[in-house]
Amino acid sequence: MCYRCSDCGYTYDEHEGCPKEGFPAGTAWASIPDNWACPDCAVREKADFVPVA
Repeated sequence: MCYRCSDCGYTYDEHEGCPKEGFPAGTAWASIPDNWACPDCAVREKADFVPVA
């Protein structure tokens, strides 16, 4: 599953994770802290991301 930042369009892909943020490949979205900010724009937090297919 993937989740997209509603501000800049950054997409978090559970399969790829986000190693630069400390989330290795396979890290589930539910495991990402609720106060995590978008690594590209830092404007939006996890709650602002929208699921994409």
